[in-house]
Amino acid sequence: MTAPNGRQADATGGDTVSAVVRQWQAVHPGLDTGPMEIIGRVNRCAALLQQAEDAPLRRAGLSRPEFDLLGALRRTGHELTPGDLARETFSSGAAVTKRLKQLTERGLVERRGDTRDRRVAHLRLTDAGREIVDGILPEQLAYETAVLSVLDPHRQGELAGLLGELLGQLEGRLGALRA
Repeated sequence: MTAPNGRQADATGGDTVSAVVRQWQAVHPGLDTGPMEIIGRVNRCAALLQQAEDAPLRRAGLSRPEFDLLGALRRTGHELTPGDLARETFSSGAAVTKRLKQLTERGLVERRGDTRDRRVAHLRLTDAGREIVDGILPEQLAYETAVLSVLDPHRQGELAGLLGELLGQLEGRLGALRA
C-alpha cells in the first residue's frame, strides 16, 4: 500500500505498531500513517527497553536514571552542579535532586558548596562511585550488545546513523522552540 506522501506503508509486519497502523488505515484509508510507523516503533522500543530494567544495573542496585547521573559525572571528568546534571541527563531538577540525595546517602556522590554562592552545590563522584561506574559499564555495554544482536552490525550502524540524524534535527528544532 502506498501512503499519500508516496512512501510505501509498512503495516504488514508482525509487531504491535503494524496492527495499530492497519486499524487506522481501515478507519481512515487515505491517512498517511508513516510518522506513526516510525515514532510508534521508537516509543515502543524505548518502553520495552525500560521494562527490561537493565539487568547489570539492577544487580548493582541502581536504576537507569541513577546510573545516568553517575555516568555523567564520570564521563565529564569534573564537578557538575545539579542544573548541569539535569541538562546532561535530560531530567527535571526535582528528579535530579531526589536521585542525588539517594546517591549521596549511598556514598557514591559527594557535594561541595560553592564558596561564592551557598545555594550552589558542586557534585563529584566518590572513589566508590567511580568504581561502581567503571565496574558496571563494560557489563552494561555487553548487555546492550546482546539486546541489539537481533540486528547484524551493518544494520545497527544504519539504525544508529538514522537515529542520530533524527535526534540532531529534533534537538536543534525543539531546542530552539524551548528557548
